[in-house]
Amino acid sequence: MLSVRGVRKWFHAGTELGGLLGRAGAVVRAVDDVSFEIRAGEILGLVGESGSGKTTLARLLVGLETPDAGQIVLRDGRDVTALRGRERRRLYRDVQMVFQDPYESINPRFTVYDTVAEPLRAQGLARGAARRAPALAAIDRAGLRPPDAYVDKYPHELSGGERQRVSIARALAVEPRLLIADEPVSMLDVSIRAGILNLLRRLSRELGLTILYISHDLSTTRYLCDRIVIMYRGTFVEIGSPEQVIDAPKHPYAQTLRAAIPVPDPEIVRKRPDDDATLDDGPSDPRACAYVARCPHAMAVCRERVPVLRATEPGHTVACHLYENGASHE
Repeated sequence: MLSVRGVRKWFHAGTELGGLLGRAGAVVRAVDDVSFEIRAGEILGLVGESGSGKTTLARLLVGLETPDAGQIVLRDGRDVTALRGRERRRLYRDVQMVFQDPYESINPRFTVYDTVAEPLRAQGLARGAARRAPALAAIDRAGLRPPDAYVDKYPHELSGGERQRVSIARALAVEPRLLIADEPVSMLDVSIRAGILNLLRRLSRELGLTILYISHDLSTTRYLCDRIVIMYRGTFVEIGSPEQVIDAPKHPYAQTLRAAIPVPDPEIVRKRPDDDATLDDGPSDPRACAYVARCPHAMAVCRERVPVLRATEPGHTVACHLYENGASHE
């Protein structure tokens, strides 16, 4: 569905701000030479802690940010990075995004109907009263039933979960092929998250919709996704199935994320792999592994050369010097 080839996006700290922080000229490598593919019909999970570059990558995929280098190519051969004007507008018939905060991503002056019908107007897919039928269908598909009971409501009359379903309905209105969901349940109560996750799974199955699901929560990612990508400081460090990445993680960072999953037993106290590491939030040496300052297994080569993704088993790739030349580490 989508192929990403060597995409890079760096942000340069301003002179005044950089001087105040003692980091004049600092560079934030938000996305650093990333390559991967999203397969048609799959739900791909993108996981990492805050600041790992997940949202920046999502914004690059839908054209809200321009990459410094690389290509983002759709299945039909269109390069997202090269689209302009009318061609860029056409992109949003195929690729839609659901944002994290449903309280900020919906216009408070629009009714539910206005919100969901707006993409139809913008894309020129329907005029006037002809928008009502596809808008109602999208509202119904998002689980707001009966749709007639919601069309005249304003966002302040809805719960957080209902607002997020409106966001999903708005994305579905133009019948996209790829949906990018940027932490769609992180702002919602735990009690209603499962409903949104089940909705995404059903949409993928019934509509053949391809989904990139972005989260910092391994538990929801395991529940929903077919494959999982672990991202750290702008780079991909591990890719595989949920069983490979969560049950048997290889990269030390993936192991740290897994160890952070709460255990429902007050008698169990787990030590995270990086508890004794020296945390360093500053920019790292571009020649070194991005995780070297936190890694309990850091070696000399980790400070000299950036590791690349290598297959450790079918469908499972890891960017770590521990697994080079067929070596393994548990």
